[in-house]
Amino acid sequence: MSDQLYPCLWFDGNAKEAATFYCSIFKDGKITTDTPMVVNFEIMGKKFMGLNAGPMFKFNEAISFVIECDTQQQIDYYWEQLTNDGGLEVECGWLKDKFGLSWQVVPRILGTLMNDPQKAAQVLAVIMKTKKFNLEELLAI
Repeated sequence: MSDQLYPCLWFDGNAKEAATFYCSIFKDGKITTDTPMVVNFEIMGKKFMGLNAGPMFKFNEAISFVIECDTQQQIDYYWEQLTNDGGLEVECGWLKDKFGLSWQVVPRILGTLMNDPQKAAQVLAVIMKTKKFNLEELLAI
């Protein structure tokens, strides 16, 4: 029953380009199937399908992928790679890559900080004024 549920990402004819881009960012990324209609790939042990389906539908913020990071170096790496070459920095640790797909690059400790009643309001204030997370700033709260 493994890999019975995985996302299908709709692209306008550039699924292979997108899959290659994502696989280059994530160290274990690999393309597993490449046909004119479908590109299957894996990143971080998860299966994805890229569908070359045309211009009718675009990505929006209703769907995003979350990358939990342990260090500022990891946050910086994923942020830079995913905003490179036409990506867009948004707010609160969100960004859009050059294909319009939304990502959240967040410190793994964020949930713990948000659940601390002594710190939650201060953490939220920091989140609301930031684009890319600064782990040192959050840990100083």
